[in-house]
Amino acid sequence: MTWEPEVNELKRRMNLAQQMGGERGIAEQKRRGKLTARERIDAFCDVNSFREFAGLIGSATYDNATLSSFTPKGSVEGFCSVNGRRAIVNAGDFTVRGGSGNSSGTGLGAEPRATQRALESRLPYIRLLDAAGGSVRGFEELGRTYVPDGNSYTQFDVKLLQRVPVVSAILGSVAGLPAVNACIAHFNIMVKGISQLFPGGPPVVKAALGYDITKEDLGGEQIHVFQSGVVDNLAESEEEAFTQIRQFLSYLPQSVWEIPERKEPHDDPNRRDEELLSIVPRDTRRPYDAHDVIEHVVDKNSFFEIAPHYAKSRITGLARIDGYPVGIMANNTAVMGGTTDVAAGDKIIRFIQLCDTFHLPIISFADEPGFMVGLESEKKGIERAGARLVIATCESRTPWLTIVMGQLYGVAGQCQQRPSGLFRRYVWPSARWGSMHIEGGVSAAYRREIAESENPEEKLAEIEARLQAMASPFRTAEATGQDVIDPRDTRPLIVDFVRDAQSILKTQTGLNPVPYRP
Repeated sequence: MTWEPEVNELKRRMNLAQQMGGERGIAEQKRRGKLTARERIDAFCDVNSFREFAGLIGSATYDNATLSSFTPKGSVEGFCSVNGRRAIVNAGDFTVRGGSGNSSGTGLGAEPRATQRALESRLPYIRLLDAAGGSVRGFEELGRTYVPDGNSYTQFDVKLLQRVPVVSAILGSVAGLPAVNACIAHFNIMVKGISQLFPGGPPVVKAALGYDITKEDLGGEQIHVFQSGVVDNLAESEEEAFTQIRQFLSYLPQSVWEIPERKEPHDDPNRRDEELLSIVPRDTRRPYDAHDVIEHVVDKNSFFEIAPHYAKSRITGLARIDGYPVGIMANNTAVMGGTTDVAAGDKIIRFIQLCDTFHLPIISFADEPGFMVGLESEKKGIERAGARLVIATCESRTPWLTIVMGQLYGVAGQCQQRPSGLFRRYVWPSARWGSMHIEGGVSAAYRREIAESENPEEKLAEIEARLQAMASPFRTAEATGQDVIDPRDTRPLIVDFVRDAQSILKTQTGLNPVPYRP
């Protein structure tokens, strides 16, 4: 006698779970131009690597002792491989009650949730979100309402941020707790035309505020990728979103207890690109695109930009130098002259934390005119944003190298220097610095002298010319030993730095004393 009948019953139940929300729910998912949860897992994970867990959770009805119907939970979750490395993936299943169905076992004897398994196994955690959050339908099924003690579960999501890479993909209308989970991540992404994000959708807005709005206008990509900065990147399709996630993860270690993996380099570490010699214009009023500088210095075709559509005066991304993963940030003078405003400050803080958490050396290309000034900047609280950036800089510990290409002024310029740990700085002959711009500072510092002169405009120009003669980086080098370099030597020097950084990074594995905050 064997257990074949029970194995057949197991197969039957797993087959029912594979049917997700049924033909009608799947058809509606397709009508909206979206993949199903299981199709997403197949498209994202390495081929044949997905091993589901908790697949038997759901709502069942019985005729005596015989199963008569079964509705699976509103998510599909399990172990998988991504680029040959183990991970855990959790895909919301919108075909089952809009993804708001029972997603985990509860009560005595319940198996660990997906987040707990990721913690225990120290594996990256990927959310493929397509869920509407809680539903009032649940009250009727439960027979009561409940106190929203969701942090009993969310605490594991928070702990994950300090331990393993976490990624969220917004792949539909995501509301409620899933919308918050979209941001409890190190990287998140939307898909053009199918993704929306909000705590409460249009019906909730109508009830609370009395106006009608579409879900696209409320929380589409034009809001969260281009304006709020809540979402980092935008993909043209779900397949492209999966490609970007795989690329992002490729720069990071499996957990904070490891350092990022080096790939076999395919670029000359001593490459000296002639274009760097003239990339910064002599006329400081002429902008240039710092993306060009980055591409000339990092390993070819290795730069992956994060949040390219938000706070565009500052560039952030991941790249490789001599095969080693690094964090890249730069002032982009093609946007607002490269000035750091409140949005750019927040973007940089989050990026510094990412690099510090996962042991990525920071390479910063600085052309910093200072923090954004003016009434609108004051209304947004530029001083508090500046204070937070100073704190994040000082509290970081990953090796940091700054290349000063142009301006370096004020407290924002101060945030290009780390006062402790492995910090190194090189400057180009085009660099200029100080507590503030000479052009703006002369009028304030020499106000009386200018006002009492016979020709104020001539006196202003005379003082500015006198001070500009002192602004040469060579004068600073005479006094401080600051290294001024040929711009064409930038890549070889960065390669040396990144190699030197490896021994330091090995001593920094484990939990960071400063927790990551998205």
